[in-house]
Amino acid sequence: MTPTLHLYNTLTRRKEAFAPIDPANVRMYVCGPTVYDRPHLGNARSVVVYDVLYRLLMRLYGKEHVTYVRNITDVDDKINAAAKANNEPISALTTRIEGWFHDDMAALNCELPNKEPHATAHIKQMIRIIEQLIDKKYAYVADGHVLFAVASYKDYGALSGRKLDELIAGARVEVESYKKHPGDFVLWKPAEPDDDPSSVFDSPWGKGRPGWHIECSAMSTTYLGEDFDIHGGGADLMFPHHENEIAQSRCALPGSHFARYWVHNGFLTVNGEKMSKSLGNFITVRDLLDKGVKGEVIRLALLTAKYNEPLDWNEKLVHDAKTTLDKFYRYLDTWDVEDEISPHVIKALMDDLNMPRALSIVLSIENASVVVSTLKFLGFLKSTPEEWFKGDGVDNEVENLINQRIAAKKAKNWAEADRIRKTLADQGIILEDRPDGTTDWRRA
Repeated sequence: MTPTLHLYNTLTRRKEAFAPIDPANVRMYVCGPTVYDRPHLGNARSVVVYDVLYRLLMRLYGKEHVTYVRNITDVDDKINAAAKANNEPISALTTRIEGWFHDDMAALNCELPNKEPHATAHIKQMIRIIEQLIDKKYAYVADGHVLFAVASYKDYGALSGRKLDELIAGARVEVESYKKHPGDFVLWKPAEPDDDPSSVFDSPWGKGRPGWHIECSAMSTTYLGEDFDIHGGGADLMFPHHENEIAQSRCALPGSHFARYWVHNGFLTVNGEKMSKSLGNFITVRDLLDKGVKGEVIRLALLTAKYNEPLDWNEKLVHDAKTTLDKFYRYLDTWDVEDEISPHVIKALMDDLNMPRALSIVLSIENASVVVSTLKFLGFLKSTPEEWFKGDGVDNEVENLINQRIAAKKAKNWAEADRIRKTLADQGIILEDRPDGTTDWRRA
């Protein structure tokens, strides 16, 4: 009997049994990239985490019964600033960065979502929601801006669990004179005189562009309905972005619950410090790929900690992920038929996506074909062993000697097998023979 999926729901602060609104159409929305710069490791962690959840949902409910939406934010102040700095049209910048995002995430073996809406294609939907908020007195027009009145929504702050005044202080909100309350946030902002015309849109309140928060409310409800199952994103988005999404969506759509389960992945640090350009530890996915770190190594390293706990990126993490994947790729030589995905791994994932537990189970499985089938389900083993070990130098020599030893054992040439074992031992390589005929190795 398949166990029930449980997920930690940030909104209720407890791990809950997952019960979709409609099992024939399980719906998940995840905040996607703002396309002004290459994705960094923190961005990648979020994509990889929800890729695993998407794969699990498809296994549980069937691929045709899961709708995964991840947006592209292609109108934003950061985009305008980057385009100006590069002296290029906004469309050229966003198209290039979106392509890089897709390339980098594909290198991590992440599935594409079912829908990937662009903010600029949904301005009408955003305007309609803003008009509803104004009509219902949840929003007001001031100095060319349309703002959401946070004091009008009694449950504001429920997601982050703090009082309104504390949230405002924590967010370091710049208090403009036209705001009724310091925490009121922008739904629509007027255009600047030097704005690129492609980032300016007509509205009932004049030419301008939407605020960031309203974009996700419009795109999620357009493709998933007023009520859907899962809303995901990084912990850094909990406030103010997700808090504001909930407020504006529920107020504009009476009777709507909006998302039922709010799932947040944890922060990523580098060698114990917050990643930032000023500290010189800002790492993009492309930085690592260009240095020869394989995409699957990055993927595994990002999944070694519990998804909603902090993850520290360091050299040991990368080395250990590479060593583990080397071991997994050696199983491919003995894999000849498709096998069942390990039910014990599925059980671990059903317990709030416990990937560390799932990976430890994979390492203990004796049946190589079960290992391979399970790892392919988790998004690994997309290469052949030849492709994987190509260019590894010393590791290639070790693999060749191990293969010669396996052949010697099959021929019952025990003396030659012992000689090869001793040769490898002299190089600090320890062999571990498995019952299924494969051989693992590690450095002493």
